Amino acid sequence: MAKNKAELKNTTPNKPNYVIYVLIGVVVIVAGYFIYTMMNDEKPIERKVVVEKKESTEPQFVKQGEVEFVSAKDNKIIKKIDVEIADNDAKREKGLMFRKTMEETQGMLFVFVISELQSFWMKNTVLSLDIMFVNENKEIVKIHKNTTPYSKESLPSDKKAMYVVEVVAGFSDKYGVKEGDKINFQITKY
Repeated sequence: MAKNKAELKNTTPNKPNYVIYVLIGVVVIVAGYFIYTMMNDEKPIERKVVVEKKESTEPQFVKQGEVEFVSAKDNKIIKKIDVEIADNDAKREKGLMFRKTMEETQGMLFVFVISELQSFWMKNTVLSLDIMFVNENKEIVKIHKNTTPYSKESLPSDKKAMYVVEVVAGFSDKYGVKEGDKINFQITKY
């Protein structure tokens, strides 16, 4: 059915509601203002500062046993030191690498499963060492004195060895430890 002209005149098209747009605009402006003032506030913002304690990357000495150096001449104890024990592949491979300090009364005892020719090097080893190769009878068969830090030069035992003792450089000269002397050791803790 068709509308008459009077009815068409009284009907007006829907006008957009500008009030809603104005309110949205005001909310956006107010929110922006608050965000801006919070970011540019001159008062210092309290922040919790967390200081992490950096642990030393240098391995720390852990006493796991003792080694006595015994004179071949009179069977008397020359010197006794505390040692860490390197008795598996991973420990033997790492040895004293990355150590920057070690007392002269400390060292490392390497224990091998069988007696055979051994060879060490100084790769990643900061300290100069005296390296003593010891056979299955606990007799020192070779000493490499004052080794060169970081050297990749092979330091062979020349004879079969089942044990190796590493101490700070100069130890064997200072205490008179020489090839032919013996060692005794005791493993106390793992």
